[in-house]
Amino acid sequence: MVEDNDGGTASAGSPDDGSVEDHLSRDLVADLDAGFAELVRMHGDLVFSVAHNLTRGTADAEDLAADTLLRAYRALRGYSAQRIRDLSVRPWLMTILRNAARNRARDAARRPAPPPMSEPRDASDSAAGPAEQAERAETRRELGSALAELPEVQRTAVVLRHVVGLPTGEVAQVLGCKDGTAKSHISRGLQRLRALLTETMTVPGPRRGTDALPRVVPVTVNRTAQPVLASGERRR
Repeated sequence: MVEDNDGGTASAGSPDDGSVEDHLSRDLVADLDAGFAELVRMHGDLVFSVAHNLTRGTADAEDLAADTLLRAYRALRGYSAQRIRDLSVRPWLMTILRNAARNRARDAARRPAPPPMSEPRDASDSAAGPAEQAERAETRRELGSALAELPEVQRTAVVLRHVVGLPTGEVAQVLGCKDGTAKSHISRGLQRLRALLTETMTVPGPRRGTDALPRVVPVTVNRTAQPVLASGERRR
């Protein structure tokens, strides 16, 4: 985790990321099927984590992640060797995911919303007691609801930068804008998200029979919300 100028802490890309991506591009040129298997190994969890934060739940996230990888494979089959060599694989993959998510959101807007489904319990909850599990579930629900309130471009920017830790330059590539504009989307998204969470997140209420009221607590997204936002686990 490092400090950045987007409003807090976020995981930064490794200095070796570029050479790893170059090696992946060469593998894709040499043998598309084997190279794509390596792409899924390297970036499959990233795809799912972002999808999990842009959708209604785990099942939708799995569908979106699978759709993204299928679209990516089909696209690569039509690319020339030089075009594949020139790819920045990770932001290219995130751009496909973003476009797929936007298409799904447009389609969903034309249909009645399905009934809410219970989410599978997070694996990290297994050692927690019932009260703590319930509190974590409520926190995840409130965070997800707050993210859903953001404009799409801000939601995508915040998830890419502060949930999965992509460098600002790659966020800009995914959004199709300049670095400065991407920073603005990130900053505004964080400000709005903090405001929404401050309005909605409360500490547990007092025991019955007491006069105290629950306190609304401000939330620092990068230190408090990020671990929960990034905690979506793929079902085994």
